Amino acid sequence: MRRARPLLGTFVEIEVSGASGYDTDCAVAAAFDAVAEVHRLMSFHETDSDVSRLNREAGVRPVRVHDWTFQVLETAVGLYRQSGGCFDVTIAPALQAMGLLPPRKHKQPAASIARISDAISLLPDRKVCFQSTDVTIDLGGIAKGFAVDRAVDTLRDFGMASGMVNAGGDLRAFGKEARTVHVRDPRDPSRPICRIDVTNEALASTARRMGPSSGPVSAGSAVIDPATRRPAGPISGVTVRAPTCMIADALTKIVMIAGSDAAQLLTDYEASALMISADHDIHITSDWHHAVHLAA
Repeated sequence: MRRARPLLGTFVEIEVSGASGYDTDCAVAAAFDAVAEVHRLMSFHETDSDVSRLNREAGVRPVRVHDWTFQVLETAVGLYRQSGGCFDVTIAPALQAMGLLPPRKHKQPAASIARISDAISLLPDRKVCFQSTDVTIDLGGIAKGFAVDRAVDTLRDFGMASGMVNAGGDLRAFGKEARTVHVRDPRDPSRPICRIDVTNEALASTARRMGPSSGPVSAGSAVIDPATRRPAGPISGVTVRAPTCMIADALTKIVMIAGSDAAQLLTDYEASALMISADHDIHITSDWHHAVHLAA
């Protein structure tokens, strides 16, 4: 069974193998509901989302959020510290200044926040507090991967043995069946640059135009270097393999900014990467060559 719905600003496709009937229909419907719940909680655009409530109120008082939102924030803060600041969800004001996120009338962009660990405090009872009212967060660089993970967990909870969830290029497969994913060349989205064998793992891709060829062409990726507040330059496109899609999704942004300097972080998260440099050279981490098959 394969079903698709417009969610998370893209098309989310859920595929389940080796099952049929009413239970499968219920499992797929529940998985889509899990993705929709992540969108409801973490959308920058929805006025009643956890993210919007935090951006309005967390600079004044602690705000209690859903367990899922708190999990994503914990991961984001950890990645910030481990990446030396490359992954920074407080980059939202720079995205607003570039027109990539809508402005908020109730606050002005922050002049500067030194470190995310200072800007965001994670408190007991799933409460979150910001250092000041200037802080604005966006979870767009990590929430889509988290949504894919929640969908996979839901399918497994319903007893599905094998399947794949693909949210516009952020995907995760589970079960014994190996799946082949074709990745577009960011220089020419009409052709694949490679195929990758995926089994019980996740993939995420970031580039100007890059993603699985079975899905819609991405309009682009807004990866901003927090150090310069300008679009990342050294790498043209990245695909990351990781145990979970949340980690794969976030690591693509770090690798886009840091390039080969992210090697230790990839190792720490049991992840691998394919990078296309600005001069079009292709680099694949040594532990992943067996699963990546470059196009002729």
